[in-house]
Amino acid sequence: MYARKISTAITYWGLNSAIVVAGPATVAAQAPGSGAAAAAMPMFVKYGAVSWQRIFPDLGVRSPEISILRVDSASHATQLMIRVPRDFYVPKHWHGANETHTIVSGTFVMDSAGQRLELGPGSFNFMPAKMVHDAWTKPNDGAVLFITVDGPWDVNFVEGPPTGELASKRRSGRR
Repeated sequence: MYARKISTAITYWGLNSAIVVAGPATVAAQAPGSGAAAAAMPMFVKYGAVSWQRIFPDLGVRSPEISILRVDSASHATQLMIRVPRDFYVPKHWHGANETHTIVSGTFVMDSAGQRLELGPGSFNFMPAKMVHDAWTKPNDGAVLFITVDGPWDVNFVEGPPTGELASKRRSGRR
């Protein structure tokens, strides 16, 4: 296994309507090569070796952090982890591909299609492509999420990207 640096950009389309988020990230990659031979190679990454990058650098320590663990060279299916700070609000958004979340630590609250659920460690959810959802962490508890996407990972914000405002303040004013 080797690591290679990839860089992508945060790109805005229209006025705060959509964003593709992948920020500069280190990808822990399989042995050099492509195709079936490379896909057949096992991959192991210990948590301490995961490299994190801020998704929204302008938010400083209030920014969630991302680590792209693997991207399939053919389908662009992606496995990644995100660390979300405590009391953080992720505004309504959708993804172009189906997405799953598995909560590694902390509590992550998700709201979509009239359903709201608190997800703790070991919890799992499936979000169909283009399903609008928002999420937040609790005031005293951040979260680490393992996410899979069955295509390229993108984020399309409905009303603009996160501003770093406290989720507890935002949520108490909305519901």
